[in-house]
Amino acid sequence: MPENQNIEWKSKWKDEYLEWICGYANAQGGKIYIGCDDNGNVVGLSNAHKLLEDIPNKIRDAMGIIVNVNLLNDNGKEYIEIDVPPYPIGISCKGVYYYRSGSTRQILTGPALETFLLRKRGATWDNLPLPAFSITDVDDEIVAHFKQWAAKNGRIDLSVLDESKEMLMEKLHLMNGPYLTNAAMLLFSKNPEKWQLGAYVKIGYFETDADLLYQDEIHGSILEQIDKIVELIYLKYMKARITYEGMQRIERYFVPEDALREALLNALCHKQYQSGIPIQISVYEDKLYIANCGCLPENWTLENLMSKHSSIPYNPNIAHVFYLAGFIESWGRGIEKICSVCQKNAIPQPEYTINPCDIMIKFTAPEDYIIRSITGKTLEKVTDKVTDKVTDKVTDKEQELLALLTEDPGYTMPQLAERLGISRKTVASRIKRLKEAHWIERVGSDRKGYWKLLK
Repeated sequence: MPENQNIEWKSKWKDEYLEWICGYANAQGGKIYIGCDDNGNVVGLSNAHKLLEDIPNKIRDAMGIIVNVNLLNDNGKEYIEIDVPPYPIGISCKGVYYYRSGSTRQILTGPALETFLLRKRGATWDNLPLPAFSITDVDDEIVAHFKQWAAKNGRIDLSVLDESKEMLMEKLHLMNGPYLTNAAMLLFSKNPEKWQLGAYVKIGYFETDADLLYQDEIHGSILEQIDKIVELIYLKYMKARITYEGMQRIERYFVPEDALREALLNALCHKQYQSGIPIQISVYEDKLYIANCGCLPENWTLENLMSKHSSIPYNPNIAHVFYLAGFIESWGRGIEKICSVCQKNAIPQPEYTINPCDIMIKFTAPEDYIIRSITGKTLEKVTDKVTDKVTDKVTDKEQELLALLTEDPGYTMPQLAERLGISRKTVASRIKRLKEAHWIERVGSDRKGYWKLLK
């Protein structure tokens, strides 16, 4: 039998193997055979009976646990089997925590150790109490938005939405004893970074892996981050493939909105926020990456992730609120939905990369979506001239938006959406159309800048 994740062959005993035993105990268990070569062939031990007494004592003294140590015989050659069961609590070897991952032994420290110990206790980071975060820090505007979303989707009893802030937090399972939890802070605070570093999203546009052209950061409640991210990516970062059906202008992106939104929701629900590392979105002309500090459920592989599976959210309390708000359709179908949307839009299937400290999804553009360079100018700039001729006139709806910008060039996207009675997504689409037709341009930052009318 060859070595694998749960079996090791060793020709002789060394005390350093105590660390491997600790790693097995903290993972899914395993066996170590002493007196076998790397191919599993029995070579025998001259001191097998002494090891049969010494090894259990060494394990007990170093870790305080009992494992099965058996004396085996193969054609007159004696060897030792150490059978380590998985332990329901965290086990340390001389004060150090080890974990078996694949065929490697890892030392758990910092956030990884904290996460491991919480999981062994049946707790989650998002349900930990946060005494420094009080009910006065819960933002009324975000609470009002959540109530609107929840009422619209009908996933919560309407009587609950009439409750006070304090009672609503209790009904949403965002209290741990007398304290609000980490989940409450991330969901209902205007500035969660006051309590948890890295609770934001970075977006960058790259010409090459080494050349970052520009970047933005999305801050605030994770309930409100999702719409801001989607709007910014489509308004500023991604170029649309433009076609016409009669006089109707059709814009298509190589990452369909439903797929992008679902990938972002997965990242926000499963992120290890205690890492202090933001979600990072890297956009190129022909690909988009979303990198998230997280990990797969215990004993899962990429194959488990891509096949039919039940939902095991890393932050179940955050996922529950996202579900009630209508952001998540049904748990466990996120990746299935992403793949289905890509297939429907004739987009290559996303690629997942599982690293020790993060999970990354990659979307790739079909060849006919890519805007290639032509003699120093991009094809986009060339086609913009043609687009100007076809779309020089604005629609009545766009004229309404221009009238508001004439009235006050400092209007923000939410303010425009409120004045026009439409969604921010629709406003973003019209803004983008007017920018491409050279009717307006943005001067200054998104927060403090203004819209300049060009025609």
